[in-house]
Amino acid sequence: MTEALSSLAETFKNVGVSRAYGPAVTVDGEELIPVAVVSFGFGGGGNSVPGPAGAAAGGDSDGAAAGGGGGGFVLPLGVYCRGRDGQVAFRANSIAVLAGLFPLVCAVGFTVRGVLRTLRRR
Repeated sequence: MTEALSSLAETFKNVGVSRAYGPAVTVDGEELIPVAVVSFGFGGGGNSVPGPAGAAAGGDSDGAAAGGGGGGFVLPLGVYCRGRDGQVAFRANSIAVLAGLFPLVCAVGFTVRGVLRTLRRR
């Protein structure tokens, strides 16, 4: 288990700002730096039920069982761009903005619907 944990730590030590901001690229005289939201997570667990109950639950013959998993996602937010004149601006990825706002719009809609239903009952 210690080897697996040290392997995970080694794998994820480079995750951070270097993943959220990509390397600068020059396109048509503009310097572009991609920006993204990077998120990941992992977990694990174990069971040390002695006897046949542990083996029946998928463990080995001594009753110990363990497992783990992980995952992540990257959401491209847009780019910082520096034009020929030296001005820096952020250009948002409109699809990512819409995808990020969708849960918020749904939550506001359900709240407004609930308030209107409550007011109608009075």
